[in-house]
Amino acid sequence: MATKMKAALFDLDETILDRTESLREFALWQARGMLRNSVLDETEYCKRFVELDMKGLVWKDTVYTQLIDEFNITDWSAPELLQNYMLCFSGFCIAKKNAIDSLKALAEEGFYLGLVSNGKSPFQERNFNALGVSHLFSTVVISDAVGYRKPEKEIFDLACSSLGVPAEETVFVGDNPDADINGANICGMYTVFVPGAHGEKCRNANATCTDFSNLVRIIKNAI
Repeated sequence: MATKMKAALFDLDETILDRTESLREFALWQARGMLRNSVLDETEYCKRFVELDMKGLVWKDTVYTQLIDEFNITDWSAPELLQNYMLCFSGFCIAKKNAIDSLKALAEEGFYLGLVSNGKSPFQERNFNALGVSHLFSTVVISDAVGYRKPEKEIFDLACSSLGVPAEETVFVGDNPDADINGANICGMYTVFVPGAHGEKCRNANATCTDFSNLVRIIKNAI
């Protein structure tokens, strides 16, 4: 007998949040504002910011130390620029195309929604809240706040427990083949891969969602 899915858990960065585009917008604002006396080439600054960030794997104190050296920034220190990033990045958060409508549609269909994200707390919570859909979610689990990181099984178990839905009745949607898909697979979830930052294919995922307008159908058909 097929299992009916009751819940959907989502990754944040590069899944429902277009982190790369958000980062570019923030970097451009920073270059034109507090760094206007040092950064003459805004385009190059934004390009290097995204490159040095390495899809979020490099924390910004290291990124800013390198940018200060490359662009000969003398007006601001790395800690000051980092603080600016921590406090202001959420103002530039942009959702992936059709993601917001899909989340609303899932909530209307009666699915329990949850967020499971690696990252700093409360930084990630602010970024998530900036998307304007947090009221649709029953749980938000951030690695820094709970002491576990994807792909560790414990963080997925914690999210399912918080929703009150077993893993086999839960879908996980994410863009990282290891942290998201493999981690959720170990727990017995149905996994949906979002192509992009970590490649276009994931052979371990149960399904692939190339357009969020198709996500509701994919989840409703998940077995």
